Amino acid sequence: MTYTLLRLSDVRRCRILGRDNRFTVAVVVEGEGESKAYINNTGRLFEYMVPGRLAYCTAKREGRLPYRLFAVSEEGLAALIDTWLQMRGFEKAVSDDMLPWMRGCSIARRNPRVGGSILDYLALCRGERVWIEVKSAAMRGPGGYAMYPDCPSLRGRRHILELMNLSLNGERTLLVFIAAIPGAKGFKPYEKGDPKIARLLSEAASIGVGVRALSLHYDPASSSIVLENPDLPVALGNTNIPLGS
Repeated sequence: MTYTLLRLSDVRRCRILGRDNRFTVAVVVEGEGESKAYINNTGRLFEYMVPGRLAYCTAKREGRLPYRLFAVSEEGLAALIDTWLQMRGFEKAVSDDMLPWMRGCSIARRNPRVGGSILDYLALCRGERVWIEVKSAAMRGPGGYAMYPDCPSLRGRRHILELMNLSLNGERTLLVFIAAIPGAKGFKPYEKGDPKIARLLSEAASIGVGVRALSLHYDPASSSIVLENPDLPVALGNTNIPLGS
């Protein structure tokens, strides 16, 4: 059973023509013709940025681009590739107490600075601090698993190391993966995308960093972002490779 987290307005169907650069996609907006859309997901998204693929845009109220591409059609529903909307969905799931592994928790602060990084959240769980980093897993892998990352990510490595340092210093930490594809069966790291991150994830889990996943997607019929599975299975491989390798 799904749970509605957010409802969106002013959604336009569009067709992808191609990705111009990290932040711009050429599209044909239904009833309006060719245009440009902003995209905030810096992953490669090769499986989605396909000419002719049906997608969903909203009008953008600031900046030089008139539209924002936030989802791409998949299996009658849509993969939610917009990382900002993923984060808003996560926050709503926390506030509505929909995540069993965050029961009794609330978001205390966004974007807390830790060491040389800025993490996503500082939460309070029954009075105890929990440092949280959220990552987007919008890539569909074998067996229906949502995967991260689809390309090397120095930023992702740095965030995992910050969580590990916090955990070693006695702090509670949580690394959350948002499987943003319909029908995700679980989460796995994509080793070919960044083998060091796959190793770091196993090492982080072994020293106490909590690794959790939830799945959500965009439902065009109701123009809403829905929570599909609040406690998605996580599969991490074991590794004995040193972190400095």
